[in-house]
Amino acid sequence: MSHPLVPEVKKYAESNDVVIYMKGSPEFPMCGFSAKAVSVLKAAGAKSISGFDVLSDDDMWTALEELTEWPTVPQIFIKGKFIGGCDIVTEMYERGELQSLISGS
Repeated sequence: MSHPLVPEVKKYAESNDVVIYMKGSPEFPMCGFSAKAVSVLKAAGAKSISGFDVLSDDDMWTALEELTEWPTVPQIFIKGKFIGGCDIVTEMYERGELQSLISGS
């Protein structure tokens, strides 16, 4: 059975270019992995990062886990597509792939 908030998670991810579901906010991350992911996204050229604090909403966190089948945060979406967590975006940045994805080229 699908969690009733899964459509909300999708809608939020699709309505913003760069979305990070994280602990805290992009301005005030509450874990090292979330902080690193935000800094990598900014370094890759993300002008605006929309954040959602999973600590503030257990139901949304449950729906997010169900949608992505990913057990940890942060979880990053770019242009509505689930990319992965901190390690994945860091590796993509090091290869230059994240920059292209964010800029749309």
